[in-house]
Amino acid sequence: MERWVEETLHDGFRVRLKADKVLFDSKTEHQQLIIFENEEFGRVMMLDGVVQFSTKDEFVYHEMMAHVPLFAHGKAKKVLIVGGGDGGVLREALRHESVESATLCEIDRSVIDLCREHFPDVSAGAYDDPRTNVVIDDGTKFVAETEKRFEVILVDSTDPIGPGAVLFTKAFYAGCKRALEPGGILVTQNGLPFLQGPELKESAGYFRELFTDAFAYVATTPSYFGGSMSYGWASDDTTLRHHPLEEIERRYEAAGKFPTRYWRPEMQAAAFALPAYIRELVEA
Repeated sequence: MERWVEETLHDGFRVRLKADKVLFDSKTEHQQLIIFENEEFGRVMMLDGVVQFSTKDEFVYHEMMAHVPLFAHGKAKKVLIVGGGDGGVLREALRHESVESATLCEIDRSVIDLCREHFPDVSAGAYDDPRTNVVIDDGTKFVAETEKRFEVILVDSTDPIGPGAVLFTKAFYAGCKRALEPGGILVTQNGLPFLQGPELKESAGYFRELFTDAFAYVATTPSYFGGSMSYGWASDDTTLRHHPLEEIERRYEAAGKFPTRYWRPEMQAAAFALPAYIRELVEA
């Protein structure tokens, strides 16, 4: 008998994926998690009825979340990833040899364990890198209490439902600012502006209250159904998202020009060229 798994994130919009083979389907300590095979998207993970990633297109999200801020900063040594238990953002961040330590704060240990078992190519050894430090904790609590400081913070969260809801609050963003080095960068997963515009608008408003530079950039991941994905951007250094192409190319060259499948120096600038309707949300 065929099984179809429905994404339930949006009230007026539904997408179903055929589960050719279910590998895991159970409730962890924090959320409902299912892993299954799909002919078009490969191996897929969903949390609480929302697609988190698929093996055929995960590179888009993970590359854009990591490389845009890391190449913008140019000399980040300490990186914090909040969420991201699949290890994809961690994998990409560690491709930067300048990164001396990467702390991953994940609330659900089961996500890490299951992804290491069922998606070993996504983390691709990143969890075994000596620069990696894994903390199992609530991200809001961690940024509010840690004595460590980071040049770049990447919030690879679920959508604002379940355990991920607190990662879209002003209190959490204020904690991130507290944990940033001066001139550091905060990048957040901020949903699909076409369907989740209020989410991006609210986060951008909080960024403006807390940081000198508040904006967003976008990329399109096929398994995130409903248009471009937005990444929130916040920093007190107003120059970091305005580097000329030549500077990004120079930094990429210095980093060893490691192979990528979506990010490239031209995409660094292009990602910040927002469609009018998204820019209106960010600047409202």
